[in-house]
Amino acid sequence: MLFQLLSEESDEKLEKELIFNINNLQKEILKLEMNLMFSGPYDRNNAIVTIHSGAGGTEACDWVQMLLRMYLMWIEKKGFKASVTDILPGEEAGIKSVTVEVEGEYAYGNFRAEKGVHRLVRISPFDANKRRHTSFASVEAIPEIEDEIKIEIKPDDLKIDTYRASGAGGQYVNKTESAIRITHIPTGIVVACQKERSQIKNRETAMKILKAKIFALTEMQKKEELNKIAGEKKSIGWGNQIRSYVFHPYKMIKDLRTDVERYDVDKVMDGDLDLFVEAFLKMELKNNAGT
Repeated sequence: MLFQLLSEESDEKLEKELIFNINNLQKEILKLEMNLMFSGPYDRNNAIVTIHSGAGGTEACDWVQMLLRMYLMWIEKKGFKASVTDILPGEEAGIKSVTVEVEGEYAYGNFRAEKGVHRLVRISPFDANKRRHTSFASVEAIPEIEDEIKIEIKPDDLKIDTYRASGAGGQYVNKTESAIRITHIPTGIVVACQKERSQIKNRETAMKILKAKIFALTEMQKKEELNKIAGEKKSIGWGNQIRSYVFHPYKMIKDLRTDVERYDVDKVMDGDLDLFVEAFLKMELKNNAGT
C-alpha cells in the first residue's frame, strides 16, 4: 500500500515509514529462518548458563566478567530475560563463576552454540610490564526442564546448606542471608542460588537448576552409551576450545568449529553473536544430514 502511494506521489514521511517497515520485515524473516534451524529437542526451552574461570588466575576471572557482560547484552538484544542466580567473585578481581537463568523462546537453542572453552589473548591490564596473557573460561548451558519431565530426587540424597550471599558489590545479586547451596550426594552435583531475599524462593530455584543438571547428566550418559554401542568416536575438539578472542597483537575473534572470523571485536563483545550461532546451526544441520 505504501509502495503504491509512493509510486504515485513522492512523500518523504511515507518513504521513511516504508523503509522502517521493510527493515522490520527483514529482521522477522531472519529470525524465522534461524528458528527453523534449531533442531534439538529442547532448543525452545529456557536455558541455565554457567561460566567458570579456567587457567589464568585473576586474568581468567576478569575474562568471565567480560563474557558475562557480552552475554547479558546479547540476551537483551534477543529479547530474552536474564537473572543471575549465583555468583562467586574472584579473589582480586572479576568473577570465578556465575550462573544465569535465561528466559525466552529458543534460549537454550542459542546458548547451546556457546558451550565449550573460550580463549582470550590480550595485553593484561593487571600486568605492570604490559605482557601478553592467555586466559580461559568455560561456558556450560543446559535446558530448563519442563514440569512434564519427572526427575526423582530423594530428600535423603540432598545436603542443604544456607549461607550469606556475596555479590560483586551488589551489582548482580541481592545481599541476603538466605542463600542456598544444595549438594546431590549420588552425583556430586552442587547448585546454589542467592538471587532472592527469600530462602524458600532460593531453594525452589536451586532445586529447579538441580533437576536440570541431573537431567542433562542422564541424557549425556545415555548418549555416551549409545556411542559405545554404535562404535562412534567423539570429536577431538568437542567440549574443549570452541572460540578464540585475540585482542593483541591483532584483533580477531574466530570460531574454531565453523572457521567464522570477525574483526569487529568491540561489536562482538557488545553482544553481536548471531553470526556465530547461525554458522554453528548450519554446520550442525549439514553434519546431521550427512549421517
